[in-house]
Amino acid sequence: MPSASMALPATLPEPLPRGIFRKFVLMLCSLLMSLYVFYCLAEQCQNLPGPLIQASEQEEGYRELDITIWQSLEGKKLLQKTKEQRWGAPWSRLFPSIGVGTPFRAHTGAENTHRTPMLESTLTPLGEGSKNLPQAIIIGVKKGGTRALLEFLRIHPDIRAVGAEPHFFDRNYHKGLDWYRDLMPRTLDGQITMEKTPSYFVTKEAPARISAMSKDAKLIVVVRDPVTRVISDYTQTLSKRPDIPTFESLTFKNRTTGLIDISWSAIQIGIYAKHLENWLLDFPIGQMLFVSGERLITDPAGELGRVQDFLGLKRIITDKHFYFNKTKGFPCLKKAEGSSKPHCLGKTKGRTHPDIHPKVVQRLREFYRPFNMKFYQMTGQDFGWDY
Repeated sequence: MPSASMALPATLPEPLPRGIFRKFVLMLCSLLMSLYVFYCLAEQCQNLPGPLIQASEQEEGYRELDITIWQSLEGKKLLQKTKEQRWGAPWSRLFPSIGVGTPFRAHTGAENTHRTPMLESTLTPLGEGSKNLPQAIIIGVKKGGTRALLEFLRIHPDIRAVGAEPHFFDRNYHKGLDWYRDLMPRTLDGQITMEKTPSYFVTKEAPARISAMSKDAKLIVVVRDPVTRVISDYTQTLSKRPDIPTFESLTFKNRTTGLIDISWSAIQIGIYAKHLENWLLDFPIGQMLFVSGERLITDPAGELGRVQDFLGLKRIITDKHFYFNKTKGFPCLKKAEGSSKPHCLGKTKGRTHPDIHPKVVQRLREFYRPFNMKFYQMTGQDFGWDY
């Protein structure tokens, strides 16, 4: 006789009806399928390329350089992923067989029954970016320090710049804006596209052409003591053509009277006030920033701070990024863009200038002095060239 503790219940529970059991199984399968799809989507998102071109290389270069740059890069990744998760940009990649096209956003209110395509024409797939016309251009001057400025600016994560000089607004304007845009690097939302062509500053047609492209373009001019600049210009030409006439013979139209030959282009470039007058016909002075070529050598972080402020960017480039190369006589980057190694400008930069007779130098200073004074008044800056 079984004990009371082992006695079977008086009545067994009735089995669930077949319909309810079937619904339960279907709900369980649906839940499992949802978890599986969520898992697959998570894997796909992890495998998508990052939003910055060669981002892994840049992060590697910046890791030891400055944690703020790395954090900025990470912030851009998060921003881009958030946008695409919100607007649906990755769906065509995740489900190519479905053929999902442009995402749609519903109107609110009475228009809820209509759907219109999103107008985010500049939004591009994750990792690619879009090519845009430049919002900022370094327009001059030749032998003023434009290459150094561009190389320094390129370590900023919010700046993307063309390496070679496009010469669009002086030599290649006939090729059209589409050709020009195609030269530009790809950028993400919030990044600035830049280029530099120093000859624009002395090209008469350049201001109107740039204004026709964008009246809001920000213009940067790196200027240097015009006497030092013309000697540097001559030094560069001499390295390419050793048979050119002497500096003195090119400088003077009449050596006896000391009359300067302003037909020599190297002399003309240094008459900054004359060229600036042409630019002010199409751009207000507030859209132009004048960078001191001398301070770019003695205080690169200070000048780069001014440039970053002018472009509306966070001051990421600081003293930490520079060291002074005594051999070359100018600052170099501790870590260049996309690299973990120090970087100085090439051998063509920092050439030794030929000896110029002091009287020739003095005559050039006298020639440029009135133009310099006018330039100081126009820009509101005293560059200290007259001593």
